[in-house]
Order: sequence, then structure tokens, then C-alpha cells
Amino acid sequence: MDNVYRVAASAVERGEAVALATIVRVAGSTPRGVGTKMLIRADGATEGTIGGGELEARVVTAAREALRTGEPRLVSFTLHDAEVGDPGICGGEADVFIDVLLPHPTLLIVGAGHVAVPVAEIGALLGFRTVVLDDRAEFANEERFPRADELIVGDIPAELSRLPVNAQTHVVIVTRGHAQDEAALQAVLDSPAAYVGMIGSRRKVRTVFDHLRAAGVSEDALARVRAPIGLDIGAETPAEIAVSIMAEIVMLHRGGRGAPLKLDSGQG
Repeated sequence: MDNVYRVAASAVERGEAVALATIVRVAGSTPRGVGTKMLIRADGATEGTIGGGELEARVVTAAREALRTGEPRLVSFTLHDAEVGDPGICGGEADVFIDVLLPHPTLLIVGAGHVAVPVAEIGALLGFRTVVLDDRAEFANEERFPRADELIVGDIPAELSRLPVNAQTHVVIVTRGHAQDEAALQAVLDSPAAYVGMIGSRRKVRTVFDHLRAAGVSEDALARVRAPIGLDIGAETPAEIAVSIMAEIVMLHRGGRGAPLKLDSGQG
């Protein structure tokens, strides 16, 4: 039991969402008792057991669906008759509560240049787990990003392919050039990231999108990209651009509209 908790805490700290299944009610004969817990990852890997067999397999399936939707659930199983599809022949019933343990939302900043610095600062201030990725150690370092939770130096597409980009990840692509931006975007397009934004002029964005279309990327995939990145606030400096980017992320994360809050003239 203690190991389940340790693994869960470690996963959430790394930015990984996991499900915790707990038997909350039993009746009759069941393989494990009330309070038994099992951890389930998005890929179906588990830590601990609630009894094995078909019961456990069904709980894993339900847990993976809960992780996909982000919603906890209570599932009930009868263990009477395996011939009709019940998950066992113990002769009992079990209710299993599946909780979804979500990490702090992750801000994954791809590129460690001038704009990335204030983006990371604002992201940390807003409570995001902040990760900075670049292929240059002289840019992605603690001196430039003292509040970053993780600094990664390496080949950008390769690192993106191994990172756990999930539904709590917000990807900000602000590399030093068109080619790097395009490679980074292509690496995350099929991910379940909550936000994917890419910096650049409208002309640059059209060029990158045309290249990706030619490579077989669908219009639906491109439609989810926020590019040019950020809200239109007339931003010019790196700090102002960072405000624009983070305002858009907060708007989408919280379900806002991005409209002014100012009352119309004459309203009380």
C-alpha cells in the first residue's frame, strides 16, 4: 500500500496523470477486501493489485477511460457467474472507486530564447510546472531560468518524442528559427496536449502549415494549433509577448472568452 502511494506521488510530481482504484464495498466472497488499492497508468501499467483476474482487467479498462476524460468514477462488479461475463466466480460483489490524480498543469516551453524567459517566469507565477527544452546548454540553464522545474538540453524532436505530453500539458513553441519550430510542431501535433501554440508571423505560419500539409498532416490537426501564438494585445517586447501567450493559455484553461471586462457606458 505504501509503495502505491509513493509511486503515485512520484508520477504526479513528474507531471503524469494516474488513476488510483480503491475497493470501497464488498459483499460475499471477493479476492480482496475494502481499502485495497491499485495504481493504473495511462498505458495500462499497474502498481499493486486488487485481486487479479477479470475483475482487475475491467478495473484497468475503466481507469484508462477515467484518465482519458479526467473524471473519477464508481464502478460496480458482480462476481457470480463467469459464463455470462461476470469477472470471476467468487460469488461476491465489489464496488471500486477510481480517482484521477492530476498533476499541476505543465508549461512546456520549446526554445530558450528571449521570449521563453518571461514565459517561464509568468508560468511559474501562475502555478504551472515549467519545463524548458532547447538544444543549446548556454541558453537552457538555471541562470536564465531559475524558476523552471526542469531544464532539458538535447535534440528537440527527439526529446519531445520521449516526454510525457498529456492533457495537462501546454506547449509553447518559441525556438530560434522556422525549421526548429516546424520540427517541434510536428512532434507534438498528435499528442493530447491541452494547448499547442507556435510563435511567428502569419506568413511564417502559413509556410510551416503548407510544409506540414505536404507531409500528410491533416487540417484537423493543424486547426488545433494556436498560431500566431497569443492574444492580440499589441505586444512588442519579449515580456509583452509572454503576457499575450500566457493570457491565451489561462483563457483556454479556465474557459474564458478573452473579452474586456469593462462595463458598457450607462451600466450600473
